Amino acid sequence: MKPHPYYNYIMNDVEKLSDEEIVEVVRSRDQELYAVIIDRYQNKLLRYAKNLLKDDSKAVDVVQEAFIKAFINLQSFDVRMKFSSWIYRIAHNEAMNVIAKYKYELPIPEGVDFESEEDLVETFSKEETREKVNKCLLQMPMLYSEPLSLFFLEDKSYEEISDILRIPIGTVGTRINRAKILMKKLCQTNQK
Repeated sequence: MKPHPYYNYIMNDVEKLSDEEIVEVVRSRDQELYAVIIDRYQNKLLRYAKNLLKDDSKAVDVVQEAFIKAFINLQSFDVRMKFSSWIYRIAHNEAMNVIAKYKYELPIPEGVDFESEEDLVETFSKEETREKVNKCLLQMPMLYSEPLSLFFLEDKSYEEISDILRIPIGTVGTRINRAKILMKKLCQTNQK
């Protein structure tokens, strides 16, 4: 069998390869290289799952299951697409299965007014915000915390969030805007 074109390159500098190139090699030649994918996405997916589930142990299980399912279905991944959106979508689906199983949802707090035009990002610097955001995200309904988490914490574009959540881009924008307002109110309430 002829070596894969990336094989020698991989052995020298795997970090320079894109996710999609690594997937090609994993599918055709070296399944052990899947560990690089796990290494690249484990912490990101874990943070995402924790924000959705509000439960560390369930989040760990979701991420592990997402990696297993992604590996099993790697042959069906289209390398012309973004791998990150695909793996986030798998993690999202796994988290939704857990939520459905445990019926774990938080309602929107009463008295929340969505008419504020203030921008949360302008109010706090990124360094100060991360800790506050994580605390406040735990109190938000998933409908709003999920797109906000993907946008601010995972640096996903509206298009990628649309792919991951399978909702229109306009809905992504609406939910993120409402989430910012809700986040501001929750963070202000927590400071009092």
